[in-house]
Amino acid sequence: MITIRQLLESKGHAVWFIAPDASIISALELMAEKDVGALLVMENRELVGIFSERDYAREAATKGNASLDELVRDMMTRKVYSLSPTENIQAAMTLMTEERIRHLPVIESGEVIGVISIGDVVKSTIEQQEFIISQLENYITGTR
Repeated sequence: MITIRQLLESKGHAVWFIAPDASIISALELMAEKDVGALLVMENRELVGIFSERDYAREAATKGNASLDELVRDMMTRKVYSLSPTENIQAAMTLMTEERIRHLPVIESGEVIGVISIGDVVKSTIEQQEFIISQLENYITGTR
């Protein structure tokens, strides 16, 4: 089974973050610029939350029209789940499914070393299954 470390090695270790005192419009602009669905919220190198498109959409839906001038700290999710790079993608998929989350920071020795998304996990799972199927087909047909 593929580990989170192996997944990060193939997808990259880029981590996009924003300060809790930044405006929502700044967060949305950064997410659009980096083509990501969530940003880690960091304060003094400490992970204090996560801000996602879903957070903004929920706020807009419940308040009618969420202000783009509000602060990230007012809309971010404070309870952040994370994984160790030694865990496998099955653990990530289970956690994401049970907690209904789409992004997981990967933390090693107290530092964020990457972020994985549900898309990363699904893509990796599909690639692994395709490889296994190919190997089985080769075994059955006697080809290499």
